[in-house]
This record gives sequence, structure tokens and C-alpha cells, in this order.
Amino acid sequence: MIVAIIQARMGSTRLPGKVLKEVTGKQLLMYQIERVKTSKLLDKIIVATSALPKDDVIADFCERNNIACFRGSENDVLSRYYECAKEFQADIIVRLTADCPLSDPKVVDNSIRLFTDEEADYVANTVPPESSKFPDGSDVEVFSIQALARAFIECQNPHDREHVTFYFWRYGNDFKTVQLTQDVDWSKYRFTVDYPEDSEVVEYIFHELERRSSFGHLPEIIDIIDAAPEIKAKNAKRHFGEGWKE
Repeated sequence: MIVAIIQARMGSTRLPGKVLKEVTGKQLLMYQIERVKTSKLLDKIIVATSALPKDDVIADFCERNNIACFRGSENDVLSRYYECAKEFQADIIVRLTADCPLSDPKVVDNSIRLFTDEEADYVANTVPPESSKFPDGSDVEVFSIQALARAFIECQNPHDREHVTFYFWRYGNDFKTVQLTQDVDWSKYRFTVDYPEDSEVVEYIFHELERRSSFGHLPEIIDIIDAAPEIKAKNAKRHFGEGWKE
């Protein structure tokens, strides 16, 4: 079973409550789920949040909208993923984060295909960041339950466990890792939601997509940003992986 696990929490230090922020009457998390649901290869989508009371609102959101939800450790997100994957009997896990509401299901499916074609342990499109050609905000990671179980047992660094997949690609731990790439380099674009200025960019994109009555796959999102340089400039000083510092 191929399972997408979207990690989500209310306790962001830079932009609290961002995952349930409403844009044109819909929460960002709902936008992401509806977009990812159009994947042709996913069997199930689960929201994985923490067991803390502040994340009850995410669990309530999932219950109201008939979305599978798992609750686990706030900071040991590696254990949250592992326990979630075990509970839902996942064979292949697609890791998505709720600060990427513009996830493109075509990128999800291409990542899954690459994972299976290469018989990899781990596939990603935006890491390692130095060789990525994808925008920050289009992030997809795919890994096997066997690789996840090994990382769960072997990884000891709390910082690495918080960021889930560092153990796969940062240290040469004998995992077969493959990066999804493309001909055009869009790595300087950013439509993740981590800072208030990021939120302004993403809101603009969603408003523009609504005006066009368009789904908005990656090339159209890039066109929207390119057509509005004042919007593109709002978060231009931010860079991929800022939040990874210990």
C-alpha cells in the first residue's frame, strides 16, 4: 500500500496555526489534501499530528472531513511516521508537510514511479538542496517501510529525528537514494508557508488560481509568480532549509 503521510501541527514558532489558515474560505490543509487526492498512485492519505492538546483542532478537522488522522510525538517526528506507517500497514510512504499546500500530484506520482523503477530506499525532489531543481513548496519524499524501520531503530540524534529523513540522505548510511530532477531549474522559487511573507505569496497564488478556475500544476504556479514580480520579491530573502538549524 502506498500511503501519503502529511505531517501537520499548530505549534509553528514562526507562523502559528498556519496549517488551518483560511484562504478564499478553505483551510490550507484542505487545499493540500484535495490536491494530493488527485494522485493516480496513492492508496491512502493520512494527516499525522501530535498528541498535544493544542493539536486537537487538527484531529477535529480531520474527523469533520472524514480524513484519516494519526497522533504521536510532537518532536520525535520520525517515531510519529514509523508508528503511523505501521498502524496503517504502509509499504511505501510518501512524506508531505502541511506547509506545502500547493503540492502537485504529478510530482507526487513521478516521485513514486522513480522510487519503484529504481528500486530505491529513498527518493526526493528537493533534497539534497544543492542539486534540487524544484521549488521550495513542491517537496515530496518517498521511502519504504523497511528503510523507515531501520532509521527508527538506528537514528539517535534528536534533531535528525525531528526532521525525519536526514538519516536517509545526509550521512551516507548505505541507503539507495535517488533525486527526482527535471530539465528546467526552478529551485529559486518559493511557495512553502513558513513565514508571514510566505503566506502572502501562497494566498496570492490561490486567489489567482481561483480567478482562473484552474487547478494549478507546477508550470502554471511558476507562471503566476513570474507574472507578479512584486509577489515573488516578498519572500525572496528566504531560502530552503532555514528551519533546519539545530
